[in-house]
Amino acid sequence: MFRTVSLTVLGLTAVLMVVGAYFTFTAVQGNYGLFQRIQIEAEADRLELQLAALREEKERMEILTRRLSDEFLDLDLLDERARNVLGYKRPDELVLP
Repeated sequence: MFRTVSLTVLGLTAVLMVVGAYFTFTAVQGNYGLFQRIQIEAEADRLELQLAALREEKERMEILTRRLSDEFLDLDLLDERARNVLGYKRPDELVLP
């Protein structure tokens, strides 16, 4: 009626449970686990947004550079940049600080 369980079966069961718990913990918390993957995906999204902003800035700078190039000279932009960088103004203008 009563069945005796050997110590080797209990020991093997305990070892297998510990190994399973370790692999489960590592799969969730480890260097390549689920939490790390979530953090990496969040950082990738943040970097994608930063890349988009930098591309827009680059495009804006390319347009400004083209407008000041020898092939296409925008006199209004040249006048604005000269006033801004060199501090030029016309005698009939007022400069507000």
